[in-house]
Amino acid sequence: MIQLKSFLLLLFFVTVSPAFSQKKGNLTIYYPELNQWQTKAPEQVGMNADKLGAAIAFAKEKESKSPRNLEVSHYQTFGREPFGDAIGPFAERGDATGIVLRNGYIIAEWGDPYRVDMTFSVTKSFLSTVVGVAYDKGLIKSIYDTVYRAMAPVSVFRSSTGINKADNIGEPALIDLFSTKHNRTITWDHLLRQTSDWEGTLWGKPEWADRPGDKPSEWATRERKKPGTVYEYNDVRVNVLALAALNIWREPLPQVLKENIMDPIGASSSWRWLGYENSWVILDGQLVQAVSGGGHWGGGLFINARDMARFGYLTLRRGKWKNTQLLSDQFVSWALTPTSVQPTYGFMNWFLNTDKKYLPSAPATAFVHIGNGTNMIYVDPDHDLVVVARWIENNAMNDFIQRVLEAMEK
Repeated sequence: MIQLKSFLLLLFFVTVSPAFSQKKGNLTIYYPELNQWQTKAPEQVGMNADKLGAAIAFAKEKESKSPRNLEVSHYQTFGREPFGDAIGPFAERGDATGIVLRNGYIIAEWGDPYRVDMTFSVTKSFLSTVVGVAYDKGLIKSIYDTVYRAMAPVSVFRSSTGINKADNIGEPALIDLFSTKHNRTITWDHLLRQTSDWEGTLWGKPEWADRPGDKPSEWATRERKKPGTVYEYNDVRVNVLALAALNIWREPLPQVLKENIMDPIGASSSWRWLGYENSWVILDGQLVQAVSGGGHWGGGLFINARDMARFGYLTLRRGKWKNTQLLSDQFVSWALTPTSVQPTYGFMNWFLNTDKKYLPSAPATAFVHIGNGTNMIYVDPDHDLVVVARWIENNAMNDFIQRVLEAMEK
């Protein structure tokens, strides 16, 4: 009996060991703990150290040539669009940085993986994730439901200092995102896939002002396309989804993300999700900032590379962390389903390698969370691989991934 008790006690300590792992068939799945992440040499996980080193050297060599002052970079690019002025914070970025994970272990790091930097449109993947958690918790009955059915009017905080109220008499005091005939037909799926063709203005940005077409006379007058029939990458519409998600959660999205995703995966406390100077709303009597889905006009997710890698690893494991399904396998399956009118896009911002068109050197099953910079989280289920690369030239991503995969032992 004493021997049996000793055995059970030993089994207990093995089970709750900080180096948490779980069995999946014959494969042991490792999950890093908070403030503890095991490392392995490339040779221990079937990779060639010299070839991996060459891939990392390539990533450093191909560091973005854009200004490190990201506000200056903005005004040289998106800031030149109509209404392109910055309304959210920017920050000076750090050095080219990255991490390689194999089987969940850190195999290599470069740059400063603890530095908090803007991550631009990688933010969209975190936004779609909090929408996914809302679906999992029943706050969204179906992703094919029209969004307007779940929406309440939004009260925007406006300081009355220096304003002549008579000048604004009769003007709407509330935001109704889905009041038009067209917008009332938009579903959650359309917003998640960027196929909504939502019409309107939010936070001082008309939707037509983001990446405007070459025919200015049609910017505000063109006929709307039926939702689901046309794909357009558009940050105003992303921010519409963020505000709609805030409306159904009835609590700040950064808090939702922290409690439901970032804390359970052991992320640091250094990340921040920011909105705009004019995106404050009054929600249930409280002042809340509606966050942005990227850094197109500033703001978005400010995060370090290690926390990006943890999120990428969560998506590699299809929303599961240890024994808990943080994001349902169903939602991950939808996120990885190609959009009919844009096969290399799933849910925002899961870029898919459908027919190997996005990254020809990678498996067709690979996907990436991408943001300007370029900020990339590469996820490769075939090789049990996650790679974070920050501030690499956009046109160097495929060649970089090719070099990483060449480091895999046959």
